[in-house]
Amino acid sequence: MIEVTRLDGTVYWVNPHQIEYMEANPDTTLIMLSGKRLVVREDRRTIMNSIIEYRRQIGAFKNEE
Repeated sequence: MIEVTRLDGTVYWVNPHQIEYMEANPDTTLIMLSGKRLVVREDRRTIMNSIIEYRRQIGAFKNEE
């Protein structure tokens, strides 16, 4: 799970494998596989780095190298 912050300051965690794509217009919006849209404070680079770190922690890159 990666930590994200809603615009109202609420911190919560999402499963990065459920993110279909991101938009930055100007707020970062995560569009989930379910169709739900999550607007977060973090910029797209921070989200991408969080996903990469999460995948390293669970060993996901071992099968991709």
